[in-house]
Amino acid sequence: MLGVGVGGPVSGAEGGEDEKAMGPEASGVAGPLAIEPPVPAAGAGGTRGSGGSNATAGLTEREAWVVITSVEGLGPVGFGALLGHFGSGRAILDVAGRPGAAALFVRAAAEGPRRIFGESVANLIVKAAAEPETVLGEIEAAGLTVVTLDDEDYPARLRAIEMPPHVLFVEGDVAALNIDRAVAVVGTRRATEAGRRIAARIGAAIAKTGASVVSGLAVGIDGAAQAAVTAVRGRTVAVLGSGHGQLYPRAHTTLARSIIATGGAIVSEMPPHSHPTGGTFPRRNRIISGLADATIVVEAAERSGALITAGWALEQGRECFMVPGSLESPRSRGCLRWLREYADQVRIVAGIPELIEDLALLGNGVGPGRSIRPSLEAELIELGASARAVAVALVGGSGTLDELVAATGFQPATALGALTLLELRGLAASAYGRYRPAGRLMAEDLATPGPRRARTA
Repeated sequence: MLGVGVGGPVSGAEGGEDEKAMGPEASGVAGPLAIEPPVPAAGAGGTRGSGGSNATAGLTEREAWVVITSVEGLGPVGFGALLGHFGSGRAILDVAGRPGAAALFVRAAAEGPRRIFGESVANLIVKAAAEPETVLGEIEAAGLTVVTLDDEDYPARLRAIEMPPHVLFVEGDVAALNIDRAVAVVGTRRATEAGRRIAARIGAAIAKTGASVVSGLAVGIDGAAQAAVTAVRGRTVAVLGSGHGQLYPRAHTTLARSIIATGGAIVSEMPPHSHPTGGTFPRRNRIISGLADATIVVEAAERSGALITAGWALEQGRECFMVPGSLESPRSRGCLRWLREYADQVRIVAGIPELIEDLALLGNGVGPGRSIRPSLEAELIELGASARAVAVALVGGSGTLDELVAATGFQPATALGALTLLELRGLAASAYGRYRPAGRLMAEDLATPGPRRARTA
């Protein structure tokens, strides 16, 4: 497999393409194909139509899209080619009810520079058209929201990529896909403990700025980042390499519930019954990067699938960051190689506050290639809300523990913990039982936060 748009930085990534399961158009591995999905003549939100077979006569255009895209092995390029040839989803289903339909579909798939799918997929389209209630009933039973490319609430960032999914199946809050700022955090499944900690710190720091974190719900780096986001009550979006009914990995079922409970979303371009395969994970990687403004790779070996996501990010014109890692760690070799070979396209993660600045999540980020110490606000983002509140109180003149407790409403132990963090960063100092601002906390303005938190009993 070759990388996308960056001179082929990815070769032989983890989780290779499964031709039999996904069909020859399985996308997200070797970059966008030359065929762009045409805009259909009739919108996906159309009203129920007439005509076609008895099974599909009453379906809306939206329902027709759902039925057709549920066919295993038919991806966005194939569906786009069918829409371009027949004009609408309802027209495709109408043809599917006629004799010789499979041959017509194969012929339509061969009109471009290469045949997109073959007879087996064409026969599955005919079968799906004969029993649409199976697919539609499955989605209704799963409680999923369907978002199509024609809908206003389709994610704007994802719509801008070259090969967006025509249909998304969403569990949770659809608005989570359209938050103003979103950052993808990905990495190897076989993460080190240090890698998991870094991923968690990055995920939590991003969430504290109000941005969302996009990842793949996988074990390792993905799961560590998303669990940290839910722990701070932030929003995160998980993109599945399967259908919702075949959630993978099962070990992250509880994490998936937490994502929904904290206002996030779990999304897939595959219907609920779809099983994960080696080809579905590279395919979904384009969605992870497509939903985000930037992609951060925390740990990646030479053949890590996370590098496919990084390649898609660059292909889509999004920023890409790499955590360098130890020279001796096999889990960092992919990141180190990319930082060396694609230095003009990939940026280094030099620290959490620095990353927050570089991502411009506080509105005052710096451009590529500039070196600047992160702002005080960025540094306090990582330390947390308690440390920031104590810092504001110190600047405001509170000097003893009792004064800090009164000013913040914190319990003494919480205030002491925050003071320790500030002292370790050189932002506070103590002498004879009194505390004072130090270092940058003395020199830089620190905006006063919102209403004072009430003291707990």
